[in-house]
Amino acid sequence: MNISLAFMRSLFVVLSIFFMTTFMLSSPTGSAHVNALIGIVLGLIFGFLLIGFDMAFKRFNLRSFNIAIIGIFIGYLMGEALVLIFDAVLDISRVSIILQPQTLEIIKIALFLFGTYLGTIMTLRASDELYVSIPFVKFSPTTEKKKDLIIDSSVLSDARIIDVSATGLLDHQLVIPRFVIKELYALAEIGDEFTKSKARRSLEVIKKLEAIPELELRFNDTDFPDVKETQGKLLRLARLLDANLLTADISRIQMASIEGIRVINIHTLSNALKPLMQAGEFIKIKIQRYGKEPRQGVGYLDDGTMVVVNGGGNYIGDTIDAKVLSVKHTSSGRMIFCNAVDEENLSEDYEGDEDLDDER
Repeated sequence: MNISLAFMRSLFVVLSIFFMTTFMLSSPTGSAHVNALIGIVLGLIFGFLLIGFDMAFKRFNLRSFNIAIIGIFIGYLMGEALVLIFDAVLDISRVSIILQPQTLEIIKIALFLFGTYLGTIMTLRASDELYVSIPFVKFSPTTEKKKDLIIDSSVLSDARIIDVSATGLLDHQLVIPRFVIKELYALAEIGDEFTKSKARRSLEVIKKLEAIPELELRFNDTDFPDVKETQGKLLRLARLLDANLLTADISRIQMASIEGIRVINIHTLSNALKPLMQAGEFIKIKIQRYGKEPRQGVGYLDDGTMVVVNGGGNYIGDTIDAKVLSVKHTSSGRMIFCNAVDEENLSEDYEGDEDLDDER
């Protein structure tokens, strides 16, 4: 919590105590000390209620607040219009003579609330299509805003997104469409065991992302009923919000490139962050299987990088020391080529014996 926010909260708590205490002291009944104590308690309660509302609406950004205010205003106008139409119908048909005044008031209140609610909800649902501008005034940001990242179910099924989000690199950028969450809930109920497990794991990832306070994860309610496939909805939403797409699905990457939408592949990001090995370094690697060449073994680092060890075919199942020869970049990631240290020692000993024979 920054200093300005803490200051404002403290200020409003103090103001609440001051106004409540002043009001209670102005009361003609009761003791002044008792009234002052009651005022302090009421002020504290009201101040903490204000902070509670602030905590409840901390994800409510300025644009959402403006949209809500406009929605309430439009709903108010709609409610007033319905009441005026109802009054006009009563004047023309003279139904008011039959109905009781209380019944008429209840009907008017119901029409007003219905119009207000409908106008507000319709405005909130169309928030992405609503743009508010002031004539002859143009607001240009001093710095270019980073584009939002729309994440799909393939990323949510990968737990690495939690670690990436916790670094602060994606703060205020991640957006999860509601239709993706609906799809996950449907898959968690219907489908084979693997699909159910994957969907439940994705829902757990969403909960963990929500628990990261600095991330400010956002949900988008925009849906496209005319589009049946989730992939098409993601592309349309990315185009509508002018956002990028974060995915781990190769097919979506290819489709998005055709549509002209920038896609960030989480696998490419992971490969880019893998530590580089330098030639001459020594690593410990467990040989898991034979390689393509004779006496060649293959192992894997913790991040999944393949390590090809010359002379490692004799150590299947063992953890050995290896010396890095080179690092090769491929489309699927990196490959590290090494020599087994024992093999290098043997070759050095053999070369030393040959040199000794030549001297003799």
